[in-house]
Amino acid sequence: MAAASDFPLNTTTTTTTTSPNPPTLNPPPVEPHRTPSSDAALDPSHEHHHGHLHHDANAEQGRIDDVAYSKGTTLDKSTIPNESPHDHDLHRRRPADKAALDLNDAEKGTYSPNASAEPDERDPRDHKWSNFYARYRIFFHLLIWLVFTGWWIAGLVLHRYDLGWVVPFLLWLAITLRLVFFHIPITILTKPMHVVWNNTGVRVAAFVPEKLKLPAGAALVVAVILVGAFASPESQDNTRENRAVSLFGLLVFIVVLWGTSKNRKMVKWHTVIVGMLVQFIIALFVLRTTTGYDIFNFISGLARSLLGFAGQGTAFLTSEETAKLTWFIIGVLPAIIFFVALVQLLYYWGTLQWFIGKFAVFFFWSMRVSGAEAVVAAASPFVGQGESAMLIKPFVAHLTQAELHQVMTSGFATIAGSVLVAYIGLGVNPQALISSCVMSIPASLAISKLRYPETEETLTAGRVVIPDDDEHKAANSLHAFANGAWLGLKIAGMILSTLLCILALLGLLNGLLTWWGRYLNINDPPLTVELIVGYICYPIAFLLGVPRNEDLLKVAQLIGTKLIANEFVAYTNLQSDPAYADLSPRSRLIATYALCGFANIGSLGTQIGVLSQIAPSRGGDVSRLAISALLAGAISTFTSASIAGLLVTDQAQFFTPSAVSS
Repeated sequence: MAAASDFPLNTTTTTTTTSPNPPTLNPPPVEPHRTPSSDAALDPSHEHHHGHLHHDANAEQGRIDDVAYSKGTTLDKSTIPNESPHDHDLHRRRPADKAALDLNDAEKGTYSPNASAEPDERDPRDHKWSNFYARYRIFFHLLIWLVFTGWWIAGLVLHRYDLGWVVPFLLWLAITLRLVFFHIPITILTKPMHVVWNNTGVRVAAFVPEKLKLPAGAALVVAVILVGAFASPESQDNTRENRAVSLFGLLVFIVVLWGTSKNRKMVKWHTVIVGMLVQFIIALFVLRTTTGYDIFNFISGLARSLLGFAGQGTAFLTSEETAKLTWFIIGVLPAIIFFVALVQLLYYWGTLQWFIGKFAVFFFWSMRVSGAEAVVAAASPFVGQGESAMLIKPFVAHLTQAELHQVMTSGFATIAGSVLVAYIGLGVNPQALISSCVMSIPASLAISKLRYPETEETLTAGRVVIPDDDEHKAANSLHAFANGAWLGLKIAGMILSTLLCILALLGLLNGLLTWWGRYLNINDPPLTVELIVGYICYPIAFLLGVPRNEDLLKVAQLIGTKLIANEFVAYTNLQSDPAYADLSPRSRLIATYALCGFANIGSLGTQIGVLSQIAPSRGGDVSRLAISALLAGAISTFTSASIAGLLVTDQAQFFTPSAVSS
């Protein structure tokens, strides 16, 4: 297998990317009977320039990979609008940028360097500050490092015992490493790591016969799960008997997926085994270690703080008294608008792409999935099911059936960062929500590859690429933040209208069912949609490890409500409906994990609409795969709930009194 550093993370959208001094290589000759393609990504001369996971290490020796993007190879119209001649930015670009446009038809209102620009037109932008920064960058970075180092040391001396030291140290370490690697190549770390790995792990694995590697890996995962689940002492209703039920449920989910797999013979068990192991380790880190709990508690504290910042804007627009109201429209929707605007700002700066890229590379190399699948899976918990697909927009038209299935499964298996603060505003436990989102990344990859294994050659095999989103590119940070505010307003309006209509529709259906049930003497409890879906989902609640008492039906009703309506309605019932106020801490925690996903009927329209808009020619494939991906996404969320039922020992610490009683 090629090393991860051999395939750089590229974030450009140019046709090709080459090094400043590329080595002279003779491209593979084009066979006489094959016609060269105008598409750089599909031209025969570029074939097999990416490292396949099943190739020997020597198969790609001496090759230099140039990233090539597909363009104009499908009937789909581009979603990127043409450049406007009125855009002042066109006249502010440097000559290299203008030459790259290659837009020569003035009648169509496009920019032509030869027709509309003066030969001696100079760049009016003042680059003195950027040039000054580039020349003395090391001193700026040194100043930043000294500031954060002083802050960290002062905090360590003054607040080591009351505020803790782990989170400040990790923040200081991350900033230090980022500044250092601006000036020193990261290969000084990766090369020794590769040497150590090749002389330890690779050599040990070479002693294991090929036929025994998968069984040995599966046995290792089973051993880790058994020890991690049953080694700890019992506490409250988290008995070993309840843990055994959760483990049995996890096994049932895997068996059902394998039994209904599209092609059982083509299942890549390496992806499934590693996915389950990573999912379990993440849960073990969060639910069983103090460090993991502190880190996720710090992250959830930051998320909760967003509610306060948005509240300041609400107070300005209304009043201090109004901002303190616990209404959904006052306490939750403004936080969503602010958070989406913040995400768009981070995307403009490139911070979000960098963070997603690091996640994607890890899952790409550890789980042996394609680059497109790794990017979408890593992005879904942060930017949502629609926005994550936009990250691989140039490749959507060329995705295989299994990749399309995986893209939709990742969207269904988790929630988006834009609505995370909404659930926190309802009082849902932040640590459980955030850990569930991260656990969904390996879970969705493993479950999707078990349900719909790959049988085709993928275009992004062997590389991780995150193209820039040129559509509606912001001019600067303020423009990006304003665009995000408008997008947040649309998302908040969609949530508001969807909730209003769904709750009203459920009320109508409940009224009709209750009236109909009276003639059958179904009065206590009355016949409702929640009662029906509760009994349908009763086995699921049992397999998750919910205590076998009256909590079973209540958790089943929540799961059914989430699948039929959406997770907003289910979380609202969990936090505010008096019928669920007496749920045990274990049942409440399992329900929190089980509801943390977009797998519901309403989200089908979102997934189909987004992917069909990006690649209209794949609309039929998307519609055919949607139901299977919905079920796979729901089961991915259920596996996280089962693992939480296996590992949690002190359920009460995950719920503050206000959260439980709200």
